[in-house]
Amino acid sequence: MWLPYTLALIVNGGLAVTMGNRDRPLPPLPLWAQRAKRAHANAIENLVVFAPLTLVASMVHVSAPLLAWTTMLYLLARVAHYIIYAAGIPVVRTLLFFTGWIATLVIGASILSTLSQ
Repeated sequence: MWLPYTLALIVNGGLAVTMGNRDRPLPPLPLWAQRAKRAHANAIENLVVFAPLTLVASMVHVSAPLLAWTTMLYLLARVAHYIIYAAGIPVVRTLLFFTGWIATLVIGASILSTLSQ
């Protein structure tokens, strides 16, 4: 996810600036690259919640088909979210974000359900 906006930075500022120490302000990125950078940050923020839940779900033996389905839904929603966000399509972007969060919530609920049995 970092590659497209990094390439845009190389094109706009040159390789030396991109690989530099960031002592000076970077050249402005095109709007799509700014959105891609924000989408990447958003994906990282959501992964911090999703990844541990997925690991715990696996350790407590949540239903394998359910876990496989929800992790695939999460992955597809997050990849699509990144693409749609970078493209600047607002409403679909938000729906994809919530789809990823619903998948995360289902995993969390499944953990609680498994532990309560």
